[in-house]
Amino acid sequence: MMGDKGKKAASQSRKSLKVLHITFNMGIGGTEQVIRQLVQGMASEGVESEILCIDGQIGPIGEALEQSGIPVHKLARKQGFDWSLIGGIRKCLREGRFDVVHCHQYTPWVYGWLAALGTRAKVVFTEHGRFYPDRYRYKAALINPVIALLTPAIVAISSATRDALARYEFIPKFKIRIVYNGISPLASNEEAVRKLRKALGIPTDAHVVGTVSRLDPVKNQPMMLRAFKMLLEQRPDSWLLIVGDGPSRAMLENMAEKLGIAHRTSFTGFVNAPAHHLAMMNIFLLSSFTEGTSMTLLEAMSLGIPTVATNVGGNPEILEDGCSGVLVPSDDAASFHQAILLLTTDEDCRKEKSKAATSAFRNRFSSESMAEKYAAIYRNICE
Repeated sequence: MMGDKGKKAASQSRKSLKVLHITFNMGIGGTEQVIRQLVQGMASEGVESEILCIDGQIGPIGEALEQSGIPVHKLARKQGFDWSLIGGIRKCLREGRFDVVHCHQYTPWVYGWLAALGTRAKVVFTEHGRFYPDRYRYKAALINPVIALLTPAIVAISSATRDALARYEFIPKFKIRIVYNGISPLASNEEAVRKLRKALGIPTDAHVVGTVSRLDPVKNQPMMLRAFKMLLEQRPDSWLLIVGDGPSRAMLENMAEKLGIAHRTSFTGFVNAPAHHLAMMNIFLLSSFTEGTSMTLLEAMSLGIPTVATNVGGNPEILEDGCSGVLVPSDDAASFHQAILLLTTDEDCRKEKSKAATSAFRNRFSSESMAEKYAAIYRNICE
């Protein structure tokens, strides 16, 4: 592999590129984390990055990037189809003399593609995930094949996402490349974890299972709560740690009370840097109805935490069932509980999956690998 000096020399010898990332906002979520990893990792690839949020707000991740020196712009999208937004994006593209406009998710792609017409900017579209349940739209059958054929690069974050784009958005599969999400590995220290555990009131002998996730219906945390109730009946020393916030939080807290598990469940709210929370977990849980490439799953793997996840979306492309984690059917609390119980009671099994998770992360899901692949796409379409 090329060393740091070799990479630096190679990037200096290439023409620099300017890329504008268009997204809804830079709030809290997996897409926003991917964009952050990209813009932070692109400097070594000779790529200068800026971000444009089209929903009128920048969000906490955007604010943090601004403080680090990354320009973050915003425009306020109006209800309905906003033709004026196209003009605003086009003005930004021309004034910034961007080589590439990288559109994240479908709506930013449509606006970004229209705005890029007549400018020097080449369009890249990345689909980061799908709504649940997915559905057909008759307009998509008429519009998307045309836009897709005139878009230089279309990327999906998993094979499942690529297949959904082809099936529901009528985008030719041959046009869609796959680039898995990547992150920088997390780091934690035992003393910080110990102090956090004490602050959260979690006993030192508790066996902690948990998740870091947006509290949203698509993540299906109610199934996780039901599975934990079953676990607690067999392992009363267990503790459920739920890190995150979202529209389902009040409902989930009420559900924990009704199930009689609130005394062994912690809801922390949103945590900007959850490395120590993750490191506290013996098992990471992912109960979603659908996933693209879960960033928090990758974070757990980087710390060597074995996972129990639903066998949906991109999860089976990340986790090798029985090796780096356990996959179970969607919305099946009994199977979810049994998989957690297996890893809870079999220490050797958990250790083996911990090692496999760390190895899989290093080999396939690093932020450097993702940045290199996108930089190659940018350069290829600009040649």
